[in-house]
Amino acid sequence: MRIIAKSIVVGILLSGCNSTLENAKTLEFKVWGNCGMCKKTIEGSLKDKPGLYSADWNVKSKQMKVVVDSTKIKSEDVHEYIATSGYDTDLIKGNDQAYSNLHKCCKYDRKP
Repeated sequence: MRIIAKSIVVGILLSGCNSTLENAKTLEFKVWGNCGMCKKTIEGSLKDKPGLYSADWNVKSKQMKVVVDSTKIKSEDVHEYIATSGYDTDLIKGNDQAYSNLHKCCKYDRKP
C-alpha cells in the first residue's frame, strides 16, 4: 500500500513538471556590461522571478540566454527586470540612477 501511494505522488509530481516544461521558451538577446560583477548583477536581477527557469549572461559575447515559462512571464518583463538593475538590453535602456550606482568597472559605453 505504501509503495502504491508513493508511486501515485511521484506520478502527480511528474505530470505537473511535464506541463510546465511544455511552456518553456528560450529567449536570447544582448545585454551590455563588462565583467564578472556585471554578470552577477544581471543574472541576479532575474533571481526568484516567477516563471523563470534559468538565466545566463556571457561576458564576452554580451548575449543573455533565459529560459522562462511563457505562461507566467513575458519577454518584455525580463528586459525590464534587467534594465531596473542599470543594464541596457537591446529593447530597453537601463535605469539611469541604477547605472550611476554601478561599480566603476561595470560602467560600459551606453547606447544613445
